[in-house]
Amino acid sequence: MNTDYPSTHALRCFEAVARLGSVTQAAAELHVTHSAVSQQLRQLETQLGLALFERAGRGLRLAENGRLYALQVRAALQDIGNATRVLRVLPRAGELVVALMPSFGLHWLLPRLPDFQARHPAQRIRLLAGLEVQDLRQGTAHIAVRMGAGPWDGLEQEPLFTDELLMVAAPHFRGGALPRTAAEVLACPLIRSAEPWAPWCARAGLPEPPPGAGLWINDSNLSLEAARLGQGVALERHSVAQGLLQRGELVALTDLRVPYAYPYWLVWPPATATLVADFVQWMRQQAANRL
Repeated sequence: MNTDYPSTHALRCFEAVARLGSVTQAAAELHVTHSAVSQQLRQLETQLGLALFERAGRGLRLAENGRLYALQVRAALQDIGNATRVLRVLPRAGELVVALMPSFGLHWLLPRLPDFQARHPAQRIRLLAGLEVQDLRQGTAHIAVRMGAGPWDGLEQEPLFTDELLMVAAPHFRGGALPRTAAEVLACPLIRSAEPWAPWCARAGLPEPPPGAGLWINDSNLSLEAARLGQGVALERHSVAQGLLQRGELVALTDLRVPYAYPYWLVWPPATATLVADFVQWMRQQAANRL
């Protein structure tokens, strides 16, 4: 065995004890026994030929060598973790990986996806949902749905559609006595999210509610669910509220709608153009027929 490379298990035990300052807490985090962690620490110090901890009674304190080593080990373990996560999400042979936001995937794409699968039964789809912007140059996805102004350097890109904001609530909100004017809407319990209220309020000729007013939620899926449960009124994108509106689980409170500042785009690396061609064509058709 190469003595320059201690076991990963020993390094994980050492890093946990160094970070938490306790063998007991490290053992609990790693789901092993106290004695197993202590044994790994002793073996690591023996292999390195130096003390990483100063022992005072039954306690441990990082020695200077241990402090410097812990910083480097922590960074190395993080690099290994990141490399493993990237490897796990790399496309498999025969599948098309689509990166997208959870709200778009849940409310817009999933209801339509069976149509694509019926047209292309041999094509296997994997959805990679997340709020972070995937770097398509790393090969983690073949194509992505993004919101923004663009352009994105080094990528093929095509506008998908523009969106709009509308005010929604559950049909049973306030016992069915729904607000009908903009002023009545703003007097209701508000469900606030990342969507900007200023354009809607300006179009209505009313001041924007103060920043602290309402229930604040940083996820469109949760804010839509809060509205569906009758907890207040919400300003949401039509693209994510459309299915709930069609099923009668939400209703539009006024005819007032305002353009959403960030259109949807399809973006893909030039190298995947052939692979994504059918999906791009299908998404064009779905966007054209979305209303």
